[in-house]
Amino acid sequence: MSDEVWKRDEIESPCVKICVVHPQARLCTGCLRSLDEIAQWGRMAPEERRRIMAELPDRAGQLTQRRGGRAARLARRG
Repeated sequence: MSDEVWKRDEIESPCVKICVVHPQARLCTGCLRSLDEIAQWGRMAPEERRRIMAELPDRAGQLTQRRGGRAARLARRG
Protein backbone atom coordinates (compact mmCIF):
# COMPACT_ATOMS: atom_id res chain seq x y z
CA MET A 1 0.00 0.00 0.00
CA SER A 2 1.34 3.42 -0.92
CA ASP A 3 1.82 6.18 1.63
CA GLU A 4 0.29 8.57 -0.91
CA VAL A 5 -3.15 7.20 -0.03
CA TRP A 6 -2.82 8.51 3.52
CA LYS A 7 -1.43 11.95 2.70
CA ARG A 8 -3.78 14.80 3.46
CA ASP A 9 -3.45 18.36 2.23
CA GLU A 10 -4.09 19.97 5.61
CA ILE A 11 -2.36 22.39 7.91
CA GLU A 12 -1.10 20.47 10.91
CA SER A 13 -2.18 21.50 14.38
CA PRO A 14 0.28 23.71 16.28
CA CYS A 15 -0.47 21.74 19.46
CA VAL A 16 2.64 20.90 21.48
CA LYS A 17 0.71 19.02 24.20
CA ILE A 18 1.19 21.75 26.81
CA CYS A 19 -2.48 22.54 27.27
CA VAL A 20 -2.73 25.27 29.89
CA VAL A 21 -4.97 28.28 29.36
CA HIS A 22 -3.48 31.59 30.45
CA PRO A 23 -6.11 33.18 32.75
CA GLN A 24 -5.89 36.75 31.44
CA ALA A 25 -5.03 36.24 27.77
CA ARG A 26 -7.38 33.22 27.43
CA LEU A 27 -4.83 31.57 25.13
CA CYS A 28 -3.26 28.13 25.41
CA THR A 29 0.28 28.67 26.67
CA GLY A 30 1.51 25.80 24.51
CA CYS A 31 0.12 26.56 21.05
CA LEU A 32 -1.11 30.15 21.61
CA ARG A 33 -4.56 29.43 20.15
CA SER A 34 -7.81 30.56 21.75
CA LEU A 35 -10.22 27.99 23.13
CA ASP A 36 -12.58 28.66 20.19
CA GLU A 37 -9.77 28.13 17.68
CA ILE A 38 -8.78 24.87 19.34
CA ALA A 39 -12.38 23.64 19.35
CA GLN A 40 -12.98 24.58 15.71
CA TRP A 41 -9.58 23.53 14.29
CA GLY A 42 -10.78 20.24 12.80
CA ARG A 43 -13.61 21.97 10.92
CA MET A 44 -11.66 25.01 9.67
CA ALA A 45 -10.80 25.57 6.05
CA PRO A 46 -7.07 25.44 5.24
CA GLU A 47 -7.05 29.21 4.57
CA GLU A 48 -8.39 29.93 8.07
CA ARG A 49 -5.81 27.60 9.62
CA ARG A 50 -3.01 29.34 7.68
CA ARG A 51 -4.24 32.75 8.88
CA ILE A 52 -4.21 31.61 12.51
CA MET A 53 -0.80 29.94 12.15
CA ALA A 54 0.59 33.24 10.80
CA GLU A 55 -0.78 35.12 13.84
CA LEU A 56 0.56 32.74 16.50
CA PRO A 57 4.14 34.12 16.82
CA ASP A 58 2.79 37.61 17.61
CA ARG A 59 0.52 36.26 20.37
CA ALA A 60 3.37 35.22 22.67
CA GLY A 61 3.65 38.80 23.90
CA GLN A 62 0.11 38.59 25.28
CA LEU A 63 1.18 36.08 27.89
CA THR A 64 2.39 37.89 30.99
CA GLN A 65 4.73 36.19 33.37
CA ARG A 66 3.11 34.56 36.36
CA ARG A 67 4.00 35.85 39.80
CA GLY A 68 6.00 32.79 40.77
CA GLY A 69 3.63 30.80 42.97
CA ARG A 70 4.74 29.56 46.39
CA ALA A 71 8.43 30.39 45.88
CA ALA A 72 7.62 34.05 45.17
CA ARG A 73 5.29 34.30 48.20
CA LEU A 74 7.97 32.89 50.49
CA ALA A 75 10.57 35.27 49.06
CA ARG A 76 8.31 38.29 49.68
CA ARG A 77 7.86 37.30 53.35
CA GLY A 78 11.57 37.13 54.06
